[in-house]
Amino acid sequence: MTSLDELLNLSLEETTTEIIAEYIWIGGSGTDLRSKARTLPKPVTDPKLLPKWNYDGSSTGQAPGEDSEVILYPQAIFRDPFRRGNNILVICDAYTPQGVPIPTNKRAAAAEIFSKKEVVDEEPWYGLEQEYTLLQKDVKWPLGWPVGGYPGPQGPYYCGTGADKAWGRDIVNAHYKACLYAGIQISGINGEVMPGQWEFQVGPAKGIAAADQLWAARYILERITEIAGVVLSLDPKPIDGDWNGAGCHTNYSTKSMRADGGYEVIKKAIEKLGLRHKEHIASYGEGNERRLTGKHETADMNSFSWGVANRGASVRVGRDTEKEGKGYFEDRRPASNMDPYVVTGMVAYTTILWSPSESK
Repeated sequence: MTSLDELLNLSLEETTTEIIAEYIWIGGSGTDLRSKARTLPKPVTDPKLLPKWNYDGSSTGQAPGEDSEVILYPQAIFRDPFRRGNNILVICDAYTPQGVPIPTNKRAAAAEIFSKKEVVDEEPWYGLEQEYTLLQKDVKWPLGWPVGGYPGPQGPYYCGTGADKAWGRDIVNAHYKACLYAGIQISGINGEVMPGQWEFQVGPAKGIAAADQLWAARYILERITEIAGVVLSLDPKPIDGDWNGAGCHTNYSTKSMRADGGYEVIKKAIEKLGLRHKEHIASYGEGNERRLTGKHETADMNSFSWGVANRGASVRVGRDTEKEGKGYFEDRRPASNMDPYVVTGMVAYTTILWSPSESK
């Protein structure tokens, strides 16, 4: 008798050239991910060759019922680790039928920034450190924690091993391999300071591709936790009290920063970030004020600071960068639920395109 798993693992290549494309987009909250699938006549590797599609925006909080059609524009393709074969995941952004980006489409504005000649010439690279928390499905309490109670204090969990320290490793490793299969530039994983919390890193990736890849990696993680019966949380402070929050530290460099003498370019870029601190904080994720308190390896959100090897600063410069006189820096302010299109575009805009004279 045929099992469900056997049917799910059927190889389409044996009988047809058709493939399944899973179109993925960001929903009305700005953080929720939606998707639906369609059949295509043959394999596709270029998003420009994919057809546009539409969906009911009134059911995602993105359009009124009397004018609900929203159009999906394919922007990036990844191999599908769930269906495998020639099947694909497609990252899309959303537009009105007239071709205007809808309000939750933050990719369009980022693409405009990354298309500027000054930005193209600087070849911005990003490394995005996505922290997240795994929750028990029925009680919305961190995985491995006693229901209604707490584990021992922080200390043994960061990069820890053992059944009493690391909870959810199979999910994390499954996600790691699935991202590599998909073609995402995932560069590592680790257990975090708060038990039940983990991190994966995407990058270094160039320009808007870093944001496309982070959204794809988030989607894959959502699907894997769905299979595992676990809830994924990107809340920047999932548990009140003496527990670390969750961020998405953003490592950044430009061609000038990576060249000899780049440390001076880095310092000037950090100075510009400080001048626009309030604008960046306002765009770095909902609920970030619960995380950026000056405690638990964060800087207070009301002030800007930077330092070498200082994890309590707004921006951290690594020892190697200081020693070599070139390299990158880390913006530690973005929350775990930040929109990578907003953050990557904003960092490029402030450090490359923006002039302090604009604020006068």
